[in-house]
Amino acid sequence: MVTPVADLGARLAATITRAFIGQPTVIELVLVALLCEGHVLIDDVPGVGKTTLARALAQAIGGQFRRLQCTPDLLPSDITGLMIYDQRSSDFVFHPGPIFSNVLLADELNRATPRTQAALLEAMQERQVSIEGQTFPLPRPFLVIATQNPVELEGTFPLPEAQLDRFLLRVRLGYPDRAAEDALLTRFQDADPVAAIEPVAALEEVVAAARACRLVAVSDDVRGYLLDLVRATRAHEAIRLGASPRATLALFQSVQARAALQGRDYVIPDDVKALAIPVLSHRLILSPEAQLRGRDAEQIVAELLDTLPVPVESR
Repeated sequence: MVTPVADLGARLAATITRAFIGQPTVIELVLVALLCEGHVLIDDVPGVGKTTLARALAQAIGGQFRRLQCTPDLLPSDITGLMIYDQRSSDFVFHPGPIFSNVLLADELNRATPRTQAALLEAMQERQVSIEGQTFPLPRPFLVIATQNPVELEGTFPLPEAQLDRFLLRVRLGYPDRAAEDALLTRFQDADPVAAIEPVAALEEVVAAARACRLVAVSDDVRGYLLDLVRATRAHEAIRLGASPRATLALFQSVQARAALQGRDYVIPDDVKALAIPVLSHRLILSPEAQLRGRDAEQIVAELLDTLPVPVESR
């Protein structure tokens, strides 16, 4: 059951690595999101490969890639599309926006106004767009990779909690090490390696793999460990708002996908440990006292992982 998923993941990872170098953990997280049919928020400075990652993934699965540069004057219809009157047919015709793609890169999403940010909510959660009383389903697979620059705050609109909760996980890329950066120079010396990427999977194969991930077994012990971790965020003195039930489901599905990518038909506690921070931390709101002390959500989730007892039996 999981062998085709692991094979698919290995093919996609090897293909993406031809252009996006030195970040195997990041690639795994994006593949987890793809198989969970979730979405990714990338918090990082410009120039670290966010667009390259999204383009390489789209081409590897043979999907359609669209890039949306978010600005304060961006309108919701610039994302979803709009109805335009056609004089030849004497009727209104829907012209789809960039949301109708398999991989959408929403660059600097926090530069868009709250009204425009909200236009993504239905699409990300319901996988459909409603225009003038008509509903248009989005293609599958459908993955939003949104970015925001954590350094520049002028002219930005912080994402509200409701929208942050729509993202399956948050990723930080960081700078590559010296060897990876040297390989980057060599790889991009003659041409753009992303343009040379050929599809190594079909869209239908990705959708089938996503269904297969839901069949990965999660033992009672591991399920209890996952629940204890999520519920601990709601009782922690430094956290004002803990992880939601949607976060519980997101972590559950994510660990299933990671297990399948690694060729297992069962989840182990290490899957929970590997995904707890990227899945949970962006959904937590710290207390004012914790913020004044310079604490952040990632540190607190890491502390919870260190203190919670880990089940010995993993199956």
